[in-house]
Amino acid sequence: MDLSGLVVLITGASKGIGKTLASILNEYGATIIGVYNETKINELYDTYKCDISNEDEIINLIDYVKNKHDKLDVLVNCAAIAMDNDIYDKSKDEFMEVLEVNLVGTFLMCKYASKIMDRGVIVNVSSTNATDTYNILSMDYDASKAGLTNLSKNLANRFPYIKVVALEPNWVDTDSTLEMDKEYLKKELERVEQTKLLTKEEVALKIIEIILNDDIVSGSVVRMGDSNE
Repeated sequence: MDLSGLVVLITGASKGIGKTLASILNEYGATIIGVYNETKINELYDTYKCDISNEDEIINLIDYVKNKHDKLDVLVNCAAIAMDNDIYDKSKDEFMEVLEVNLVGTFLMCKYASKIMDRGVIVNVSSTNATDTYNILSMDYDASKAGLTNLSKNLANRFPYIKVVALEPNWVDTDSTLEMDKEYLKKELERVEQTKLLTKEEVALKIIEIILNDDIVSGSVVRMGDSNE
């Protein structure tokens, strides 16, 4: 697969799905701009530090992409945070921080990136927690992902020249997942009827399929509930 000439901007590219996706697309010849915030990316492709909860930093990022590459073909929003705890321990500031990064930050990325996209693809990494696998400890995260899925549908209507798709994976073998209490994770997988963790590579390849497959149309919500699906 030769993706040379394709300019791809990926948020959350310092770890997890974003890092894996950036690595695979880079191998296929795409031009990558990997966005990070706290953890610096030490890769051969282009990287940029940006806090996506800061609108001014996003504007500067998009200006950088336009000035350096003169276009943007694909935006993949992987950046997200979670602060799981009980409702009576969860502060307003915590709830708002999760929304600011996961939902508002992604909205701003789409808003400003769309200005330099004549066409192309936006993939917003949501979660099955947006629809039916929600957890009482992660109600702020789940609400942010439900909003993100809805936002993707609205963006698809607003930008008919851009394919906008929400991807909803279930549990993925990211570092944060693997660091969880094993018994808790086992019970969660059983609760949501997931037999095996999705791999980061599976999710990254599904994103690439969304980018390249014209049969996956704008406004779609693509679900990945199990590694066997």
